[in-house]
Amino acid sequence: MIHRRDAMLRLGQFGLGALSLPGVLAAERANATPTAVKPKAKSCILIYLWGGPPQQDMWDLKPEAPDGIRSQFQPIDTVVPGIQICDQLPRMAKHTDKLAIVRSLTHGSNNHEPSVYHTLTGKTNPTLAVPRNQRTRNDFPNPAAVLSHFSPPAGLPASVTLPRPIGHDGVTYAGTYAGFLGPRHDPMELRAAGDTKAVPTHSLDLPEGLDATRITSRIGLLKLIEQFDRTVQENGALPNGVRQNAAGQGPGEFREQAYRLLTSPDAKGAFDLAREPDVLRDQYGRNEYGESFLLARRLVASGVRLVSVIWMYIFPNGRVSNVWDNHSGIGIHGAVTGYDLLKGPVCLPPLDQAFSALLDDLQRRGLLDETLVLAMGEFGRTPNINATGGRDHWGACQSIVLAGGGVRGGQVHGASDRHAAFPKQHPFSPEDVLATVYHAMGISPESLIYDRQNRPHRVCEGQPITALFG
Repeated sequence: MIHRRDAMLRLGQFGLGALSLPGVLAAERANATPTAVKPKAKSCILIYLWGGPPQQDMWDLKPEAPDGIRSQFQPIDTVVPGIQICDQLPRMAKHTDKLAIVRSLTHGSNNHEPSVYHTLTGKTNPTLAVPRNQRTRNDFPNPAAVLSHFSPPAGLPASVTLPRPIGHDGVTYAGTYAGFLGPRHDPMELRAAGDTKAVPTHSLDLPEGLDATRITSRIGLLKLIEQFDRTVQENGALPNGVRQNAAGQGPGEFREQAYRLLTSPDAKGAFDLAREPDVLRDQYGRNEYGESFLLARRLVASGVRLVSVIWMYIFPNGRVSNVWDNHSGIGIHGAVTGYDLLKGPVCLPPLDQAFSALLDDLQRRGLLDETLVLAMGEFGRTPNINATGGRDHWGACQSIVLAGGGVRGGQVHGASDRHAAFPKQHPFSPEDVLATVYHAMGISPESLIYDRQNRPHRVCEGQPITALFG
């Protein structure tokens, strides 16, 4: 679908198969297909703990494991009898009645780049260059793009990435945008990936030379749209054989809709944290993590379908750290060991504060039942604690957490072995996790999308974890 952000930044910038604004709206209506899944959630918040959170130190402690494997943290009881989590997450312990903890996610990679791609697209790509894997339009689309593709036009984007996409050292990772579905389904990125010269996919600002007065001028807007129409006619036909005017819809309706999107004040208001009371901002935390979680709540409340919160740390010099990659402390706030890093102000304490505040806030506003919350990373961590007091990459086992969106709280699904090294019961793949998200959002994993060569692809090859619901 097309959004106000597309109109403001992308107007006049046509890529392969791009449409004029009214044409896009018409094409979206023409391509709409009914879903076979009854939606449980209207929106999703994806909390992506980039780097690989340690399951043995958060959601799946093994107090009977031997030294060198057993966590330095202690398990604590929660509000759900029989469910214990890490003592560094005391606020979250009060919310396990809302959580489904899955302790048996598994895949075959121990490298960041292919694991990010796999968990965000449900696909493996052996051609990815490690550590250089710049995203391209040949990539399979991520959930943000898929949800955009199947969503009707609205005054706000279908998806937003906060505070920035995954990337470093000049590279924005594959799996972080729409890939072959094209720019109009990219998530809105308010900032580019850290330590890159990339440009964010979309902006809330009007392009140079196009002020609000010109946009709100009826004549000026129509002239602008007519110019785009001419460009489309000169550059080729619409993609996939779509007619510019959907059956039963005239160009006037889509021009009016385009006008409403371009002039809607909703977007900037939804992004304005100053509209929230100080006490609530304090509850989330006055840091990038807490503010990203609060902004995610504002956005889903305003109609955004998927908000990705990417957890990372930016050093004062601009260098990026995926802090859940806790091999060691890497000196952040004086951390020496991996456990120092976990206990510090960039990992477990702000996660405990922001995540618990988010669940409280969503429930208080009546939004939790219609908002799926998913916290995960690209992989888990090794059973063995290394010589620098941390754990290393481990794709074979990971714990993830879900809440809301029809998910039944107070449950643990799947199980790992006695060292949290391998699944012991109900192993699940990244494809299954994505299928679960689509199932909750009312999209059948068997739904088809088409690449730039018009070849069909299933949205997802996994099976939804239906036992989590109800």
